[in-house]
Amino acid sequence: MIQSSYAFRLAIIVSLGGFLFGFDASVISGAINFIGADFNLTDWQLGLVVGAPTLGGIIAGACSGPLSDRFGRKPVLLLIAILYTISAAFSALAPDYFTISLARFIGGLGFGALSLAPIYIAEISPPAQRGRMVSINQLNIVLGFSAAYFANYFILQLANSGAQWTQSLGLDQHTWRWMLGIEVVPATIYVFMLILIPESPRWLVLNSKPAKARTVIAKLLPNADPDAEVSAIGATNHTKLEPFFQRLKQLFKPNVRLALVVGVVLGIAQQITGVNVIYFYAPTIFEQTGIGTNAAFAQAIWIGVTNVVFTIIAMVLIERLGRRPLLIVGLAGVMISMAICTYGFKQATYVIDDVAAIEVSDTELRDRLQPLEGLTYNDDVAFKIALRNHLSETELRMHQGQIIAAATNMNPYLILIGILGFVASFAVSLGPVMWVLLSEIFPNHLRGVGMAFVGMLNSAVSYGVQVVFPWQLSHYGSAITFFIYGFFALIGLVLVYWLLPETKGKTLEQLETEFKR
Repeated sequence: MIQSSYAFRLAIIVSLGGFLFGFDASVISGAINFIGADFNLTDWQLGLVVGAPTLGGIIAGACSGPLSDRFGRKPVLLLIAILYTISAAFSALAPDYFTISLARFIGGLGFGALSLAPIYIAEISPPAQRGRMVSINQLNIVLGFSAAYFANYFILQLANSGAQWTQSLGLDQHTWRWMLGIEVVPATIYVFMLILIPESPRWLVLNSKPAKARTVIAKLLPNADPDAEVSAIGATNHTKLEPFFQRLKQLFKPNVRLALVVGVVLGIAQQITGVNVIYFYAPTIFEQTGIGTNAAFAQAIWIGVTNVVFTIIAMVLIERLGRRPLLIVGLAGVMISMAICTYGFKQATYVIDDVAAIEVSDTELRDRLQPLEGLTYNDDVAFKIALRNHLSETELRMHQGQIIAAATNMNPYLILIGILGFVASFAVSLGPVMWVLLSEIFPNHLRGVGMAFVGMLNSAVSYGVQVVFPWQLSHYGSAITFFIYGFFALIGLVLVYWLLPETKGKTLEQLETEFKR
């Protein structure tokens, strides 16, 4: 079968949901410290604001697959796009902590696109191109990350420019509201583009609509026989879809066990190694190296660029090398990168040589830091405890970048290398490859419920990692935090090497038969 340009265009449109996920998820990285200062949030409240979309994503992960099985892939994708639009507008206007958490939770309900877009793309793709086409979704996710980092940096520079027109728009006082609200534009575009796509042909066959399926297949695969394709799809699906809970029970039967275990391992490994901490807290992490707030925002852009480059590399290699080699190499890279970050932070010391040199306009604040002048701290936890004895939590959050910049003695480039190494390793492996594999390994009639189950687990782990991170950073410090992520990467590497078979170049129906055996 030959890939049609029509199938490619559909994959591009549907994968824009990945762009919205990436933008929605990472735009908070620039806004969170401003939000924390405006609403006087604790570490746990900060984590809950950042993690609120992922909490919604747990529900979306559980529901998007079954809902799409019942009502179709297209209607659920449209609902997701509408939820993103509402969330962006609601977030920008939020007057308090509860409202912004709720607004971001609503956006998290749109995270169902993470599992649903790969399902749709896999179901319209020729086998020889399926890995590459499903990876388009991951490419759009990282493009969304990059767009958010660029937008945050650009808005911050405008807010600090002092220009009259930026002040009239409220950029200086409402910086974070502009960061979150700009997402309304791509979300609205996505709504209108989804109206143009057809329903998935495999869903049409499963729901006894073969005539419509033939029409779609004729456009997707102009050189193929639509009748033969419909027969091949129907051969492994003799009946209509059973009720959700019956299919959920089937997911735990022995002939689906390997697919489920592989899915669970990948779903947990993708999040427990710390990827969303890197994406969602990037400026905060770079601030810990002492480079200052503006430079931290600028370095976050490198995360986006690295993500895009290595995701493209993964798209090129996924059909040549296969899924398994990319995952093994990527997990090894994640482990090494986290070890570099651990070493870099472990070597750091903190001493304020001259309080007057701290670049803050508040003289009274500098005076309160005077007792710390000349004292040396061997880890970031002890230093922050000392700071909290002299500053309020809001003051520390607002001026942390300038204070740490004045006090930190470490090699910030070592951390930059470790973080970018992590991003490159993740982008070439767990990022795109997990979603490709999940769209392949489950039987056709269980694909929606299988991806829903793994997606829910994936989101639950992600939520826990995001919520705990600010507290973890304050109480355990950067070195131990990154060591934990590297340790989990080692466990993931062992399990992937042991369990994962190769899936490239095979039809979904062939894979269903092989995994059942």
